[in-house]
Formats: sequence, C-alpha cells, structure tokens
Amino acid sequence: MPAPSSVAGRELLDFAGDLYPICRSITGSGLRETLRRVKSRIPLRIHEVKSGSRAFDWEVPPEWNIDGAYIRGPDGRAVVDFRDHNLHVVGYSEPVDRTLDLDELRRHLHAHAANPDWIPYRTSYYTRRWGFCLARRQLEGLPRGRYRAVVSARLAPGSLSYGEFTLPGASREEVLFFTHACHPSLANDNTTGIAVATRLAAWLAESRRRYTYRIVFAPGTIGSLCWLKKNEHGLHRVRHGLVLGLLGDRAPL
Repeated sequence: MPAPSSVAGRELLDFAGDLYPICRSITGSGLRETLRRVKSRIPLRIHEVKSGSRAFDWEVPPEWNIDGAYIRGPDGRAVVDFRDHNLHVVGYSEPVDRTLDLDELRRHLHAHAANPDWIPYRTSYYTRRWGFCLARRQLEGLPRGRYRAVVSARLAPGSLSYGEFTLPGASREEVLFFTHACHPSLANDNTTGIAVATRLAAWLAESRRRYTYRIVFAPGTIGSLCWLKKNEHGLHRVRHGLVLGLLGDRAPL
C-alpha cells in the first residue's frame, strides 16, 4: 500500500532537511555525500568522470573542495563566514588570502539588487576567480578600512560524480527522470528535486512497470553531458523524459 500523503510529505521534508546543509557543487565531496545519502535509500550506481574528460564540446573541470572562508573587517571580526551559510562563497572560488581596502574588496562581493536581505547564489565553474555573496543591506553597511579575505579551497585533478538507478520494465523503451544535484543550500532549487526523485524511484521500484525507468542524479549541464556521452548508444530507447526541479513552490508545471 502506498504511504498516506501526510506520511510521504513528512518523509520528503525530512530528507530535504537532511540534504539542505551540504555544500554541493558540480564536483567534490559535497556532491559525493549527497549521492551517498540518496544511495542509503535506493540502490544508486555512482559513476566518476575524470577531470579533463571530454563530453562533446565540454570538458570536466578540476575538482573543487572547500574547507572554509571568511572576511574579517577592520576591527578583526568576521563580517562574512562560510560557516554561517555556504551561499556566502562564490562556487568554485580559487584559494585566496589577501588584505585589501573596501573599494578593492567590493569588486569581489555580490549582492541581490532587488532583495536587500537575500544572499545571492553565484558560481565561477570555468573562470578562475574568487568572491563572496552577502545581503545588500550588509554590504551597504560595511565601513571603510582594511579587510582580510580568506578562501580555503582546493582546485585539483579529480572527478565529477553522478548517480543513476535503472528499473527494468516489460519494455526496453525508457522513461528518463533527471534531477540536478549540484546546487548548495537552495531549498527549492534543487533540494526538492533530489528528495522527490529519490522517493519517486523507491515508489517505482515497488510498482509494476510497462517501461524501463532510469533516474539520474547529476550536476546540471556538465553532468547531463557526461551522462549523455556515456549513454549515446541507448538514447534511441528514451521515449519520455522529465526534469525534476523547483518542486517546493506553487508554480505550475
């Protein structure tokens, strides 16, 4: 018997809450930890694609991992700290330890133009640079003086991780569900997609299936291309496909 909607909803919310704090990116330990937590619920097969591998006209970048980051103000106190929220650091920021004045620091700071209390989400996957994100209200209140900016991160040869779960059906024709698993602490985009895809896969595993179902958890764009490159020979069997994302609001499909 399927779980009552209230129970299923609670399970989804609890799993989303478990996934939310992880600092994910298109590569690295946060992405792998996310896939491990999915694998604890469904028998996910995890693949690794080495840095430098070609995926059509794209290339898998170096692996990025971050240990911490902060900005200390003129009085020595932290004004921005990665430990408070992982959106505070531009994804794929290169390592840095610099002291600079406010005008120079502002070139590396990002705020949301329309919402003064939001921390924006920024990345720099394919361009070497560093930066921090903060609320515009906080940015506008920074005093003049000297600041120390530190990003303890590593960019090195490694791999891109993605996971897939295949459920054979009566037919070899496939229905493909994809969810991107690369965004950090963004509840709607796409913690919701990861949670729903995991629950959907578990439900399909208990169901009679006409089609073969494939559920893919991968980084957006480069992860999709890596999966497509590896599965080119079987794409003719895909009859239907759906991307699962932004599932936590009232917007229409």
